[in-house]
Amino acid sequence: MQTLQFKTAINPAGTPTADLATTSGVPSKGTNRLLYIDNLRWVMIMLVLSMHAAVTYSHLGSWYFMEDTPVSLPEKFTFGTYQVFLQSFFMGFLFFIAGYFIPKAYDTKGAVKFLKDRAYRLGLPLLFFVFLLQPLSVYCIFLFDKQAPWSSFGDLYSGYIYKGRWLSGTGPLWFCEGLLIFCIVYALYRIIARRLGIAWSFRNKLPLKTAIWGFIALIAGSSFIVRFPWPNGTSFYNLQFCYFSQYVFFFGAGILAYRGDWLNKLTPEMGKYWGRVGLIGGIIIWLSGIFLGGALKGQLAPYQGGLHWQSLLECFRDQLSGVGISIFLLVWFRRRFNRQGKLAGYFSASAFAVYVFHTPVLITLSKIMIGLHWPLLLKFLLLTLLSILVTYVLSSVILRKIPLLKNIL
Repeated sequence: MQTLQFKTAINPAGTPTADLATTSGVPSKGTNRLLYIDNLRWVMIMLVLSMHAAVTYSHLGSWYFMEDTPVSLPEKFTFGTYQVFLQSFFMGFLFFIAGYFIPKAYDTKGAVKFLKDRAYRLGLPLLFFVFLLQPLSVYCIFLFDKQAPWSSFGDLYSGYIYKGRWLSGTGPLWFCEGLLIFCIVYALYRIIARRLGIAWSFRNKLPLKTAIWGFIALIAGSSFIVRFPWPNGTSFYNLQFCYFSQYVFFFGAGILAYRGDWLNKLTPEMGKYWGRVGLIGGIIIWLSGIFLGGALKGQLAPYQGGLHWQSLLECFRDQLSGVGISIFLLVWFRRRFNRQGKLAGYFSASAFAVYVFHTPVLITLSKIMIGLHWPLLLKFLLLTLLSILVTYVLSSVILRKIPLLKNIL
């Protein structure tokens, strides 16, 4: 079973798109904006909040605060199934989308301006979280507690800085850090390729099924190898390398997809086929691994890494679901949600602010709800909805109107 540590999903700041058509139900004339990508973006952010709400009660993974309530086996199975399938696609999917917009940004701006823009749009929110929201989030863990390991926020903050804890204090903004690194590597590649006179030709045709199956196998094999030194659940300064094989390959696939115009060429038949493969195939493999691999007896270590068939099976299921569901969502949203009304425009406009600020809000709400003796699945749903509502209201009414914040949110 996967371990999820600070697994937030997306990079709103790293997905350059055009202006929103917030007042009409269809894209504005003359715009090249992919409104369905915007809609996917804010939906994924809501799923980010739901993931962290799930970890709060499931105890499957790592999060700032987890309620100390026993979890029954049916509840653990439900939470586990939801979390592993969500984890399988939403991060790699958004690295793919980010990669899709990178070539055009670089072609338009050039190396220097491109890197300055990435540093501004990704680096500043990252620093803001590391040096303010991360210690604030930790402080919120001990709200309403009579005893805390510090006497004041200032005491907490001084220890956070002087003991070097800020080095791993990226929290959900680890995605901005990872994407910034990817962008730097891409820029270096373009600079070196230009100086060496290297030119690549990009195929315009969509990859065949066999190529996509090979892509799945490639990522699964890479993940299996990477999880020898970095098993699932481990991190290096809050970067979980056990998942980075998918992120790297999806980011690269996004770049190729832009050059070949693949998003516009995906057919409904492809969406249906890969949706069935990712969901139904993933469920079959997931259940087989649970019942045959010892998970029901608490033997979880073989799933996390090392020379175990359970780990290899999990890596394959992860990529099968991740690739399949991502292709399905791209086709489905393009066909049905390539438009925005006022509500979708509102969700889209404040999405990044919600992503950045949701951590202390969700922690505080979960502390307030400790005395609510409901079934854990119902508490999870309530916490998800309240976190979305409160964070969106705070972001749109207050946070995005503060002069120092509105430029980076």
